[in-house]
Amino acid sequence: MNAASVPQRPTQTLSLKQVLLCGAAIVTLSMGIRHGFGLWLAPITMDRGWTRETFAFALAIQNLAWGLAGPLAGMLADRFGAFRVLLVGGVLYAAGLVLMALATSGLAFTGSAGLLLGMAQSGTTYAIVYGVIARQVDPAKRSWAMGVAAAAGSFGQFLMVPVESWLIGGFGWQNALFVLGCAALLILPLAWGLREPPAGPHTGHRQSIGSALREAFAYPSFRLLMAGYFVCGFQVVFIGVHMPSYLKDQGLGPEVATTALALIGLFNVFGTYAAGTLGQRVPKRHILSAIYALRSVAIVIFLALPLTPASVYVFSAVMGVLWLSTVPPTNAIVAQIFGVQYMSMLGGFVFLSHQIGSFMGVWLGGKLYDSTGSYDVVWWIAVALGVFAALINVPVRETAIVRPALKPA
Repeated sequence: MNAASVPQRPTQTLSLKQVLLCGAAIVTLSMGIRHGFGLWLAPITMDRGWTRETFAFALAIQNLAWGLAGPLAGMLADRFGAFRVLLVGGVLYAAGLVLMALATSGLAFTGSAGLLLGMAQSGTTYAIVYGVIARQVDPAKRSWAMGVAAAAGSFGQFLMVPVESWLIGGFGWQNALFVLGCAALLILPLAWGLREPPAGPHTGHRQSIGSALREAFAYPSFRLLMAGYFVCGFQVVFIGVHMPSYLKDQGLGPEVATTALALIGLFNVFGTYAAGTLGQRVPKRHILSAIYALRSVAIVIFLALPLTPASVYVFSAVMGVLWLSTVPPTNAIVAQIFGVQYMSMLGGFVFLSHQIGSFMGVWLGGKLYDSTGSYDVVWWIAVALGVFAALINVPVRETAIVRPALKPA
């Protein structure tokens, strides 16, 4: 029995329009809010008298908590439906933002901005939404639909960065976080649109959770995807969090950093949509290898050229095209290999590797800056990792795994 023959959960499906609209809106909020966290580094550390490492460590914990909670959130979404997980995630998101504003010690800031928001993001971002897409959208349109959802998250990044910068400038960094906490609560009504129909009677076979995990981790292509996603997390979170401070250190104004982050979000709309669409036509492993290789090339050119606002904007646009364009092909490969019964859970484990990379990227950025006074070493680590990821995605196999006969449910 291959992966495609495993029966799927719902007997009725949600409309494609409903899934895409609600899923895209949720990802827009959840990813859009977090994309601008780098804008808070300078005002919070200056106001609280903290080092950059204190802020960076909290966001590193956020990424690690997001990754560690991701498989559990995905498992619950696969078992009980995404709706309940999204409700809890939305409440945690709002609470985390409010407590982040109120934290007066490094430990409290790590607990709110790090642990709480990380857990919230595990229940409100791609793994959960993609699980619904995988179950509800025809396989012929699956990669495209994932690209649409990822593009929505990218648009959220483009939209929210200038909004967050305006909120900080107009109302102060604490009030800005209170406003975003209220915005996060919009995830709750949107979650209703992803409330999947009850499962009907199963006429075939179903795989157990333990069997699914053993199968996935024993499969070489799954491990290669996880290794590549580690690199993705390292690169994008290091750049997203530390580039505003890097540009400030080089004498560029805060408006350059705001525009740069906004450009990343804007061009990521095109990159993620293109990656999802291309995934219907060309091998997805080739798409992933090209993305990682081009990231390394872009960073090398950025470091080699004189730093000006124009060079920053060009670099941001190029990186934006490559930013989250790894997400649709990676998740589509997981669904293609293993089927969709445990899509959210397996996607959560792949994303755990991404978040371990994110932890290393954001924490090392702060740690090495405080010890060397420069981000240069971390930039070159990001280059080397991009080459590594480009190579290891080449042998990934995308065909459905062949399974022995499973016991009846």
